[in-house]
Amino acid sequence: MAIATVNPATGETLKTFDALNPGEIEDRLVLADRAFQSHRTTSYATRARLLHEAADLLDADRDAIARTMTTEMGKPLAAARAEAAKCAKTMRWYADHAEELLADEHPDPADVRDSGARRAVVRYRPLGVVLAVMPWNFPLWQVVRFAAPTLMAGNTGLLKHASNVPQTALYLEDLFRRAGFPEGCFQTLLIGSGAVEDILRDPRIAAATLTGSEPAGRAVASVAGDEIKKTVLELGGSDPFVVLPSADLDAAVRTAVTARVQNNGQSCIAAKRFIVHTDIYDTFAGRFTEAMAALTVGDPMDEDTDVGPLSSEQGRSDLEELVDDAVHRGARARCGGRRPEHRTAGWFYEPTVLDGITPDMRIHHEEAFGPVATLYRVADLDEAVQVANDTPFGLSSNAWTRDAAEQERLARDLQAGGVFFNGMTASHPGLPFGGAKRSGYGRELSDHGIREFCNITTLWYG
Repeated sequence: MAIATVNPATGETLKTFDALNPGEIEDRLVLADRAFQSHRTTSYATRARLLHEAADLLDADRDAIARTMTTEMGKPLAAARAEAAKCAKTMRWYADHAEELLADEHPDPADVRDSGARRAVVRYRPLGVVLAVMPWNFPLWQVVRFAAPTLMAGNTGLLKHASNVPQTALYLEDLFRRAGFPEGCFQTLLIGSGAVEDILRDPRIAAATLTGSEPAGRAVASVAGDEIKKTVLELGGSDPFVVLPSADLDAAVRTAVTARVQNNGQSCIAAKRFIVHTDIYDTFAGRFTEAMAALTVGDPMDEDTDVGPLSSEQGRSDLEELVDDAVHRGARARCGGRRPEHRTAGWFYEPTVLDGITPDMRIHHEEAFGPVATLYRVADLDEAVQVANDTPFGLSSNAWTRDAAEQERLARDLQAGGVFFNGMTASHPGLPFGGAKRSGYGRELSDHGIREFCNITTLWYG
């Protein structure tokens, strides 16, 4: 895939970039390793000061970088601004909390006396250079939630971003440089996916993190496993949105629409499968379909647009194939199911609601990465749990019920990295984020995220 900015609203190629050659890659590896040897010894106060400066710069740049993101991958401009603001917030959160999150731990001497120790300490030390392979759908946020804890822990970072967001990727390198981080602490590698394996095998790379597709995760994990290097993977999701009779239907419908079409439906944690109790199914389905059909599809730079284009022509084709397969096998499109007639250029697709889904349809098991929702009617809580778990993914989940016993049952039995009751799945710097099953392993954000790429060291004193 060419490294280029292609406006998904028009299909126009705006700017292309040359991939780094092997010599240039080597120069950046040398620089990253050298920077780590220095950065790992800096104080938390120094790192925090630099990260606060990066957050301030990002706030000042918010409108400009939002327009860059929207131009490169098509998210509505308001969503792009919100993404930039969230990144600045997360930088400040880690700047303010990293020292306490990574503070030395002191086991009670009485608990370890039989080891022969007079005292013991557990210390979190940085690992080294961390390679990040990141996707296009949240081109700023996905990177910052790796970069902020990585830099605060004393590691350095190399970013291989998606090839369709090169200007956002270069902005991030420049942002950390302008903030005052020493040269080499954070670098962007403009490379194709074929160059990742050799970089990951390089002994100067200590660990890797990837957010992306199953095949990409499998490839990175296989190489890292062969090299015995730590990885964190956040892969796909097909999150359930369970609605039971005690739910606040007004809030559930309103949230369901936002949860499905956020980022033009291109979010791993977007709710995708709407599993509704039969007693309220017809009411929910009717109101949800009406709200989805009323959304405005259009230019993502227009403040009145609800849903912009998909990020690529291939992405739209993949989504169309899933919908067409479902309809061919008996599903019904309650709304949408086609390209909007008023958008002749760009990669737009109408917000779509499908019902009558059966297990023989691809969309039942595969992730629909776009504004397409599937509806399921279930007879009771047991069936709701069964349908919710009938997926290879387990990133997050949503459950709408005000019944405490039902909440406890869903908290126990839903196979996911998160269960959000009466609200929409969202990521927050203070809460761990990650999945189960084929949605990956490891955690980002919170204390768990910053510790993923630390050498948890036991210090024993006799």
